[in-house]
Amino acid sequence: MRKFNIPIYYKSSIITRLKEYRNLIDPKKNDLSPIELDLGSVKFLIPRHFGFCYGVQNAIEISYRTLEENPDKRIFLLSEIIHNPIVNEDLQFRGINFILKPTGEQIIPWEEISKDDIVLIPAFGTTVEIENKLKELGLQVEKYDTTCPFVEKVWNRSAVLGEKGYTIIIHGKYKHEETRATFSHSVQKAPSVIVLNMEEAKLLGEIILGNIPSEKFYELFKDKHSEGFNPEIHLERVGIVNQTTMLASETEEIANYFKSIMIQKYGEENLKYHFADTSDTLCYATYDNQEATLELLKYPADFAIVVGGYNSSNTSHIVELCQEKLKTFFISSEEKILSKEKILHFDLKTKKEVLTSNYIPSKEKVTIHLTSGASCPDSVVEGVLRKIHSFFENAYDIEEIAERIFQSN
Repeated sequence: MRKFNIPIYYKSSIITRLKEYRNLIDPKKNDLSPIELDLGSVKFLIPRHFGFCYGVQNAIEISYRTLEENPDKRIFLLSEIIHNPIVNEDLQFRGINFILKPTGEQIIPWEEISKDDIVLIPAFGTTVEIENKLKELGLQVEKYDTTCPFVEKVWNRSAVLGEKGYTIIIHGKYKHEETRATFSHSVQKAPSVIVLNMEEAKLLGEIILGNIPSEKFYELFKDKHSEGFNPEIHLERVGIVNQTTMLASETEEIANYFKSIMIQKYGEENLKYHFADTSDTLCYATYDNQEATLELLKYPADFAIVVGGYNSSNTSHIVELCQEKLKTFFISSEEKILSKEKILHFDLKTKKEVLTSNYIPSKEKVTIHLTSGASCPDSVVEGVLRKIHSFFENAYDIEEIAERIFQSN
């Protein structure tokens, strides 16, 4: 596996080593059981996969290398490099300015960007329109493009399917940077429509079957379809791709649903013509992290802490998985742990931080699930680990217990 050169302060003495240890003893990822960091009065269960993925590490490496190699140039990012406030704030502190907000609104006018500047494309990728704008300005697009290879894989498959006459159904959040980018690339070759979840997929399925009038399509999928989309024509042959940070299981469920719809309407003997199998476009990191979380949740715990940016899609899905099983606190860093009695955490429903008291139960031994999103540095996870550990006066030394784990094989 490729080694990335990322700043040392994003790594940690415990969390990074635990991940390296697991990769060493289980290189083929056959064992999804969590690591048990038993510190006596408190035990942490840490999943097999979490934290920085390939695409995130690649984007961070390119960003910091660009800063190092171009001290005398103005450097910009189209928008947040990844959805983690600590990484984005550090890049801004080092002089990188953002041109757009994550939602697409302009911060710095294009007129202020010159061909002598550097503009980095974030890990989510960007739209064809913005790519063309950068080229018009005379900027080097390819050299400073940090688009995740797995996002590009989705774009490439969409193009191939479009050339074969398929319509692309994108499972994603239509305002998310990655989905906007995927949609922009997809429509170059194929009629395209975005569905958020299974509920929207079923609405589209009912339109395909004729149970919902085709004219309702434009109301139900307003702003979510390509120009000139005709549901009576363009829903005869479909392929499903996704925003790579969505729940992989939900994407598979949606794909299987449309497969069944096509069998129902056209017959199983005609399935290959009407439905394209795109299961190989699922992001391995998203899938691994979600599978490791599901395995983690098989182990009993008092509560879970998920660390990551509040606008991170992949992190929010990890939170959702945990919430189905136990009390879960979604925090961005150790600073949100105010004390042993109080924690400030993000509520996915209200989209606001809430204060919870007495979140750590009073008992002889407390067990905690600890994980993070794909854009969260190991150092931040370790900060959370050490902060909670400090509340337990009689807990064992972290370094000593970790060292025993490392030496056990």
